[in-house]
Amino acid sequence: MSPVSAVIILVTVLATSFLSGIFGMAGGIIFMGVLTALLPVATAMILHGTVQMVANGYRAYLWRKHIHWRVFRRYALGSIAAVALLFALSWRPEKQMVYLLLGLVTLLVWLPKSVADLDIQKPFQAEGAGFVVQALNTVAGVAGPLMDQFFVHTDLHRHEIVATKSITQVLAHFVKIIFWSVPVVLASGMQALPPAWLVLAAIPLSMLGTTLGGKVLDRMSDVNFKRGMKYLVTAVGAVMLMRAAGWL
Repeated sequence: MSPVSAVIILVTVLATSFLSGIFGMAGGIIFMGVLTALLPVATAMILHGTVQMVANGYRAYLWRKHIHWRVFRRYALGSIAAVALLFALSWRPEKQMVYLLLGLVTLLVWLPKSVADLDIQKPFQAEGAGFVVQALNTVAGVAGPLMDQFFVHTDLHRHEIVATKSITQVLAHFVKIIFWSVPVVLASGMQALPPAWLVLAAIPLSMLGTTLGGKVLDRMSDVNFKRGMKYLVTAVGAVMLMRAAGWL
């Protein structure tokens, strides 16, 4: 990895952790797009998963009193089923497919309530969210906009949304790391994994960005939070679709 690529990655970690600290998503999509442009897909997935797991874990810790643990436990049940299916299929996408999936995922923020009345607090919906979000997060790297659909119509306030989404994403990214690491290690050994120094440098930057983003979150209203999240994610998705089409 070149020094320039390393610097770009570390700056992106700080910037995207800041965004995710505010909205609980969006930053992960941008980070995945940057990593996919600079690194092989498997390396990008592993590095993204490691940094995002730490960032989400720290964000969940900051807002731990707002976590809905019952929702998380139900989510985890669906996640286990998705993990079993993914390891059975063993399908891993190439770069253009990753960009396409990232772009399509962002369009879910515009899904009308009349089409799918999703609410993670309703019976069986947390389990369904665990299955579909875990599956998409593992193969595309990110599934925040899909996860958001299960929260946007709840009566939870913004801190509860960010906290509960964060703890679910810790699990999602942990599974992603295992899914992409196993074939890499078996084929090329531990040296094929992202360099430890890069991960160690990225972790404090992700924590700093998350902390700064949390301060902005405290000053936002719930209305501005949900509106800003939708338009930001849509703009990021447009860039990913253009990358998938080869226009960027």
